Amino acid sequence: MKKSAALIFLTVFSVCALFAQITTDDAGLRIPEDRIRTGNEGFASEEFRRGVQAYYKGAFNEAIVQFEKALAYLPNDNLILDWLGKAYYKAGLEGSALSYWNNASENGYGGLLLENKIEIVRERRVTGDSTDKLMRFSEAGAFPGEFQGNMIFSGPVAVQPNYDGTMWIAAYNTNELILLNQNGKVINRVEGPINGFDRPSDILRLHDGKLLVSEHAGDRLALLDNNGRFEKYIGGRGRANGQLVGPLYLAQDYLERIYVTDYGNRRVDVFDKDGEPVFFFGGTDGDFAGLKGPTGIAVIDERVFVADDQNGNIIEFDRAGNYIRELVEKNTFLKPEALEFWNGSLIVCDSNRVLSVDADTGALFEYVRTGNAPTRVTSASPDVNGNVIVTDFTANEVYVMSKVQELVGGLFVQIEQIDASKFPNVTIELRVENRHRQPVVGLQEENFYLTENLRPVSKLKMLGAASNNTEADITIIIDRSVDSSIYAREIESSVKEIAAAMNGNGVLRIVAAGAIPAVEYIGKPDLIGDFSLAALKTKETSSAACDLALRLASNDLINAAKKRGIILITAGTSNRLSFEKYNLAELSSYMNNNSIAFSVIQLDQGALGDELSYISESTAGDVYYIFRPQGLSDVVKELIELPQGIYQLSYTSALTTNFGTNYLPLEAEVYLLNRSGRDETGYFAPLQ
Repeated sequence: MKKSAALIFLTVFSVCALFAQITTDDAGLRIPEDRIRTGNEGFASEEFRRGVQAYYKGAFNEAIVQFEKALAYLPNDNLILDWLGKAYYKAGLEGSALSYWNNASENGYGGLLLENKIEIVRERRVTGDSTDKLMRFSEAGAFPGEFQGNMIFSGPVAVQPNYDGTMWIAAYNTNELILLNQNGKVINRVEGPINGFDRPSDILRLHDGKLLVSEHAGDRLALLDNNGRFEKYIGGRGRANGQLVGPLYLAQDYLERIYVTDYGNRRVDVFDKDGEPVFFFGGTDGDFAGLKGPTGIAVIDERVFVADDQNGNIIEFDRAGNYIRELVEKNTFLKPEALEFWNGSLIVCDSNRVLSVDADTGALFEYVRTGNAPTRVTSASPDVNGNVIVTDFTANEVYVMSKVQELVGGLFVQIEQIDASKFPNVTIELRVENRHRQPVVGLQEENFYLTENLRPVSKLKMLGAASNNTEADITIIIDRSVDSSIYAREIESSVKEIAAAMNGNGVLRIVAAGAIPAVEYIGKPDLIGDFSLAALKTKETSSAACDLALRLASNDLINAAKKRGIILITAGTSNRLSFEKYNLAELSSYMNNNSIAFSVIQLDQGALGDELSYISESTAGDVYYIFRPQGLSDVVKELIELPQGIYQLSYTSALTTNFGTNYLPLEAEVYLLNRSGRDETGYFAPLQ
């Protein structure tokens, strides 16, 4: 009896001691050590825990309800205010999010991290997601051709960034292609066929994903598959149609024709997508004396721009090769080389400068000047992260150039999901962006640093990056207004073409935007069969509730594949789409904050209505005309290739769960070259 009584006493004493040690309540809400938790604090803790769990399940409206209940019990708790702001942010209600974050910040919570988050979100709401196109660039990092006496590459002459954040470098002196990641590490080398490359001068990724390499000394083009394996040669030495002498730079138009600047023949050669010669141009044409030293080339819709290093200018032709004009006067440049089209302008490399040239007016703006040291900038190409990758042939370096304000502003890091169902093994998803909502792609495990209460986690492992995914979940919204009904056949063909372009991958949803939107189909894209508008349950209407349809489509994509998008099929200017329940900023923010792209297929050639124009310009995605020459299959391809900065990592936690009731903190830091970002959050382990 004495032993039993002693055991009972020790058990009761241990439980009492456990509660006496608690300095926060079960949800992590601050409670002084010298008092017992009140009833309100207990209720707040339970509502808070439910809110966190709902948030990580993507049920943001439910999370908001739970957090507001918790806040009703503890009106001034900063942790609840912070989480309520997070939930409103993910729900697209950024104004409400800022209000709660400001309250917490004014209470002394969150420090510089929360202040920075407030500043970035407020700036996005005021200026939108776009940045000034004409802004000086500064070096964010450099990848030298030699490291500690070891040769990595020599003579970088051209760069081809990939949508997953990697980049191909054509090394002229070492006759190879080098694949680098965002940290400058070599992950692949390609030396071409058995006889190797012969002075590779440019590299281009074709529309079908294959690589094309110009061989300046070999007088030919080498076609490689998407991994760099040699397939065949195109062209050969000579002056006849389809023959080359010293080919330099490459471009491709929307019909997949290949354009090559043929320096030795002083012309531009054109091949079809299969590598068969079509024609060449650039000779004397009326008042035009002909090309003297064709180097860089870029194709923009129906226009072809060619740099001439002998005349120091840029010439504009049409796609048939007819001379149009001099975009800039002779001797504007010292020795222009590669051209690239970006943000409505041409990027031109000229000796020690990288410039922007307006494709309409010829106005110049200097992006980068590398200084007076021996240098020869040969190519500059924008990458998926909004940087410009520059090759310096003479200095034997590859530079990563970023806009100055991006270097100062750092990275915007958000921990999006935490799965602790197999605690202590924890899996997280986090998103990395710049200040202007552009995703940061291509990070590796070495770029992440996770801590719990500022102590490094153990067994950190990167599981994957969404940018590497090759499929997407897509929701098609069909405008059921009377103005779109006359395009029934076009709508049906669009749906079928999009479904076919998904190649049986991902999930296809169809939402009909009627007076009351409804989901008409969910399933594999190849099971949609012979789609017909007559089979839709939603009837035509005089006014289609587009805002409700967008919200419904977005809700269904919250927990879909990491690459996901909405495609609206609608008539252009005269559509009768209503936006009465949700304002445009909320709709755009909801899609942006949950990585949902938005594209429009226009059934007529008129301009979009003001509402659709606003949403389209504020979100990732594009606008397509249904009768575009290249068809609609590229709509899916371009959606899949949109940058996606979501990463999944796992680690082993060392924290104590208190039977699943403790709020477990987590901090994440991300480093890339000389930029960094940080986020702090928490989660609950399963109840026991």
